[in-house]
Formats: sequence, C-alpha cells, structure tokens
Amino acid sequence: MPPLKKIHFEISERKLLLRLFDVLTVVGALYVVGLLFKFDYFSISKANFYWTIVLGLYLNILGTVFEMYNLQTASNQYQVIKSILLTSSTTVLFFLLTPIFTPVLPSNRLQIIYFFLAITLALFGWRIFYQSFLASHRFLKRVVMVCDKNQLEELVMSLVKVDPHYKILGFVNTDSKGEIVSDLPDIENIEIPKLNDFIKKNAISEIVIASQKTDGITVDLYNDLLMLLEKGFVIREYTQVYEMITQRIPVQYVDRDFYRYFPFSRSNHNKLYLLLVRLLEIIVSLFGIAIGLYLLPFIYVANFIGNKGALIYIQERVGKNGKVFKIYKFRTMVKNAETDKAVFATQNDRRITAFGKFLRKSRIDEFPQFINVLKGDMAVIGPRPERPFFVEQIASQMPFYQTRHVIKPGLTGWAQVNYSYGDSIKDSLIKLQYDLYYIKHRSVFLDINITIKTISTILFYRGQ
Repeated sequence: MPPLKKIHFEISERKLLLRLFDVLTVVGALYVVGLLFKFDYFSISKANFYWTIVLGLYLNILGTVFEMYNLQTASNQYQVIKSILLTSSTTVLFFLLTPIFTPVLPSNRLQIIYFFLAITLALFGWRIFYQSFLASHRFLKRVVMVCDKNQLEELVMSLVKVDPHYKILGFVNTDSKGEIVSDLPDIENIEIPKLNDFIKKNAISEIVIASQKTDGITVDLYNDLLMLLEKGFVIREYTQVYEMITQRIPVQYVDRDFYRYFPFSRSNHNKLYLLLVRLLEIIVSLFGIAIGLYLLPFIYVANFIGNKGALIYIQERVGKNGKVFKIYKFRTMVKNAETDKAVFATQNDRRITAFGKFLRKSRIDEFPQFINVLKGDMAVIGPRPERPFFVEQIASQMPFYQTRHVIKPGLTGWAQVNYSYGDSIKDSLIKLQYDLYYIKHRSVFLDINITIKTISTILFYRGQ
C-alpha cells in the first residue's frame, strides 16, 4: 500500500475544476432565481437544453480571454473580482446579442438585471470558496527531491515560482563529495536510511529524480526507490515534472541531449494540419491587411507628428530553416535609433516614442507583418523572428536555440503570451523554453489557446 496522501489537485485538474464549477454554479443560480423571482428569460428544460450549452461555452471562452482560468489570477481576490465582472458582463452581452442560439430578448429589462446578477454572484461565491479551500495550503503537493546539493535552490525555485502548491519538503543529496547541508531552511536534508520514515511522516505524494550524476544514485538509494515504486509510489524525472508544471522545455538541464525531444509534434509534418493552418493564415492576413489599411491614415498623421521618420520600418529577421527575410513594422522608435550596433529593445527603452509605445502596447505596430504572413515568410503563430546578429550571439551560448527555426516564425506565440518581455540572454533562454514547448506540442488546441491569450494581451494592453 502506498503511503497515505493528502488531497492535491494538479494544475490541469484545478483548471478543469474551475471551468466545470463556473458553469454548474451559474446554471444552478439561474435555476434558483427562476424559482424565487419572476424570471423566465432563461429556463432550463429539454426543449431548450442548448441554451445551457451556449452559455457554458461563452463562460469558458470569455473567461479564458479575461484570465479567469489563470491560477495566479484565480488565487488573487482583487484580480479575480475584475475578471469576474469582465467575464459576466461580456457573457451577458454575447448571450443577449445572439438570439438565434439563445432566448429572444426579454421585454422586461429587469430580466436582464436578474440574469447579470445571478451569473456574477454565482461566479463570485464559487471563486471565494475556491480561494478559501481549494487554493489553500492544506492542498499542497508534498514532494521529495533527489539531486545534487548545488542544484537544489535553482531546481526548487523553477517549480515553486509557477505552482506555489508544489511544496518540496526534503531532498536526498546525490553529491557524494559535497556536504549534506541545505541552503534552504524549509527543505530538510534526508539521509538515505531515514527516507521511508520521512515519506510516511510527511505524507509525501511523489519523489522527483533530478540528479544528473548516475554514480550519485547509490545501491541503497536505488533499492529504496525501487521498493517505493513497487508499492505504487509516484517517482518522476525532473524534466518531465518541469515541463508539465511550467509548460516549458528545460533545456538548461538536459545539456545537449536533444534526442529526448525529437521528433517534435506530428503536427509539424501533418499535411492536413499545415494546409488548414495555411488557409486560415491567408484569411487572417487579408483581414489584418484590410484593418491596417483602414487605420493607415491615422497612423500616418500620428507617425509624422510623433515619430518623424519613415512610416514603415524594414528589418532583417531569421525565418524557417535559417533563411533571412525582411520584416515590416510600423515605426515605433526615433529615427536612427541604432548607430553603432544592434542592441536589445528594453522594456522602458528611451528610443521608443510616446506614439510608438501605444503602437507596441496595442500590437498595432505589427499589422504590416500580415504582408509577411501572406507572402509565406511568417505564420500567425510561431516563435517570434529574431535578428541575425542576435541569433548568432544567442546560439553561441544556447545549443538549442537554432531549433526554433524548424518552423516558421509567427506574429504571436507561446512565449509571447506567457512571458512579458525579453531584453537579455537570460530572458531569451526562458522564451526559448516556451518556443520549444510549442514546437514539441504544436496542435490545433494549443493554437486556439495562444489565440485566446493573444486577445487577452491586446485587451489588457500588454503588448511589447
């Protein structure tokens, strides 16, 4: 029998829980309102069951856009109130404005107020319960790490920063030459003979093997791990855990073992998927170019006043298979922003004009890149294309960096929607981890996820 484990929800399980109970509590609240008040706009019956399905879809899609299912937002009282109000307001608006799939508009405006309040209060009540119980520390996942002492702090911080409920309580030092002393006071040093007792005493859920030195796994430790495995205990390898929790590829821990991650997603070679994506890219790019042409007169005047340089900025970038192409952007920096050599654009770069900052935050500066998409140099979704100078510089320090070029670069991507800004080699490493995760797991569902997150980025004015 495996040791007694305390309740813990994985990240995917918590998100599923939030989505499911958002719908259930809202539908339940609407049913109760129908019983207590003269509310007949939304009635639940076999004849109109599809109303409930449409409402559930709106809640989940719009909730994703307004970050209701971001676990950091879900655990923050202020942020979740903002997300609830935005989600409930837009859900009610969409539901009212799609009468083909939803009830006919009510003649009594009080019905709309009942509808809005029922959805908002139901979401608020359920999320307060979630924050008080399901997001509390009583649902921590208790873990033991097997690693070298000098790796411990970096390994722990990488996981806890993303999921605070992933609690590493102890570690087994596999560095035979190092002292068995931890720099982290909350993490207990475990001697191999005491491992089983520690697991039982602390209700440990799983053991994570992060040691890269095979000689550090002694015979005694190996036998203990094997015995735990035979009892049904969960033992996982660190890179697997890291990828699941952070949704990034931990390239810094696998050195040059690229074979662990090849071949990447089948979608990269699936002709039907690639054809469908290309057709959608052509449609989206034509639509984007049309919007860009509509905005062009306003941008031209504002650029003439605020930027004082050529409207369209052309720059060389590295594309698929390392091929260099010319990218088009609306100008956001002062003229002659670079005099000596190429430099990273920083978050509060003084070269960016006031109007340029607006273009970047709203992502309007990237509208000319729809021309690149139409030409086939870029995709809508993929790693952001980098300049040849930086590619050469970063690739010399990161062996995996050139792997980004196995697919087309994109207007938006997994790194862009998950990481705020990159103006250093360290930031480039984190973005590379996200890019490789996308290449490995590329699929229709991940593309939809990125699209929705991109809409959130634009609505919350977080462009780069």
